[in-house]
Amino acid sequence: MPRLNDQVRELLQEYADLINITGGDAFRARAYEKAARAVGGHPEDLAGLDAKGLQQIPGVGKSTAEKVAEYLSTGRIGALEKLRAEIPAGVREMMAIPSVGPKRALSLYRDLGIASVDELAEAIRGDKLGGVAGFGERSGEKILHGIELMRQSGGRTLLDTATELAEQLVAAISAVPGCTRCAYAGSLRRMRETVGDIDVLATAEESAPLMAALTELPYVAEVIARGPTKTSVLTTGGVQVDLRVVPEEDWGAALVYFTGSKAHNIKLRTMAVRAGLKLSEYGLFEMGGDTDGKRTDGRGKDGKRTDGRGKEGAKVVSATEDEVYAALGLPWIAPPLREDRGEVEAALRGELPQLVQESDLRGDLHTHTDLTDGLATLEEMIDTAAARGYSYYAVTDHAPDLVMQRMTDEKMLAQRERLRQLADRQKKLRLLHGTELNIGPDGGVDWPPEFLAGFDVCVASVHSHFGLDRAAQTRRLIRACENPHVHVIGHLTTRRIGRRGPIDVDLDAVFAAAARTGTAIEINSSPQRLDLRDEDVLRAKKHGVRFSIDSDAHATPHLAYPRFGIGTAQRAWLTTEDVVNTWTWQRLKRFLRKDALR
Repeated sequence: MPRLNDQVRELLQEYADLINITGGDAFRARAYEKAARAVGGHPEDLAGLDAKGLQQIPGVGKSTAEKVAEYLSTGRIGALEKLRAEIPAGVREMMAIPSVGPKRALSLYRDLGIASVDELAEAIRGDKLGGVAGFGERSGEKILHGIELMRQSGGRTLLDTATELAEQLVAAISAVPGCTRCAYAGSLRRMRETVGDIDVLATAEESAPLMAALTELPYVAEVIARGPTKTSVLTTGGVQVDLRVVPEEDWGAALVYFTGSKAHNIKLRTMAVRAGLKLSEYGLFEMGGDTDGKRTDGRGKDGKRTDGRGKEGAKVVSATEDEVYAALGLPWIAPPLREDRGEVEAALRGELPQLVQESDLRGDLHTHTDLTDGLATLEEMIDTAAARGYSYYAVTDHAPDLVMQRMTDEKMLAQRERLRQLADRQKKLRLLHGTELNIGPDGGVDWPPEFLAGFDVCVASVHSHFGLDRAAQTRRLIRACENPHVHVIGHLTTRRIGRRGPIDVDLDAVFAAAARTGTAIEINSSPQRLDLRDEDVLRAKKHGVRFSIDSDAHATPHLAYPRFGIGTAQRAWLTTEDVVNTWTWQRLKRFLRKDALR
């Protein structure tokens, strides 16, 4: 279930979108967009705040505070519901399609009478968008791709939201008397970027109290199924949760089975069969006789646990994951690796990597303050970074080519001076002054070399011209890698999960250029991006690329995002040797002297 701040952020953003789509004041819409970001990035829970308290949040004015207070007390915002009533639900859904947005959705509705996503797809296939202003030759193709993206993400939950919900569930179930173990499993434990549902596993002598505790949670909207070993519910946020309760002695086998992946489990079961064993969620057993066809639930006629085939088989192990893997001749395999990408073969050879951990990170090389589009002050961001125990920390506010941020040379130099003043007060945290440059369509960046030379670290990212063809996108990124002042390529593919697809680029050519020039590629840890994908990180690693796992924080809570980037890195088999911001400052400093290393 999303935290309250995130729920309110989504409502305020929707209100801003509806102001735009209904032709309201653009300045007013921008004010609500800013307030939405401010609320989402506020480190403290909104619950209990009144309108006066809400106005203490930077970016939240009186009118916004009153609407938020109304939602906190009634669960609704009257002004939002009034605007919703003016626009059909299908048109509001079209607003969420990547490359459509509020204004285009309204244009489609008013000019062509298109009032749903299905009608829009049909109109594109029927070539009916040609006469609508603002829709060029390739618009239909892009919109269809956007519809596909939206539908692919439909019913799936972003990693941060799923993790927060799962941790709440585990805490609630663990607190029930009689519960001896509880953990989440499934794709969430494997750190997939989105999650279809949440699997929670627990052990107890009596399952009924645990099942009752789940169904009585305040954020459970519907009980789908209830039983002695499994209960399924739907949360108010639309996420399905499956709770399974198993005996203590079966914990390890159940955790292996319900963590998956399916392909990894098939590989393990195949190994077991070759050894004359059978692996199931109940344990690893000696192979029993044929089934009598009357039981397929893993219990014999007398109710005793069996090998899952209806006949008794001697149990070999099932209590811990380590025991299950060891009985198959394997070391324990970390959940993010369990995708049948060669992890079992590597384990047999004794070549599993020592995966990078969040605790290995020594710093963050991509963050923002309220000087541009961040929500917290320089001091607040530094204090939060220091509390995380970092050795070094970079502030990288946007450069001037991102015009909406209104950056100037004078503002940047003033920030640098302030950073130096603050650095004198830091005993353990080294402060780095950086910037996030904009990679132009020709591969150029904002400032001339002599100005760039004054920064400690430069991240360069694509923020515009997403529609360039493959050759042009590839050239611009290679040229950015070749710039001696660019140290990191940020969020390389520019994707936003479920909202915007990746740019069309020859990734292998870019990876080769990054390796050749000593340019790190970012694993952007924002749950909305997670860019690069783990599959692409694997490809880049083969080229010899180094990586930087960064938060891209725009508020103090965002500085915790690297836990999600670490998940991506682990799924891509990365070690500390691959990740530059796990290195000591002395080693990182040598890496940042790109021009001296070429």
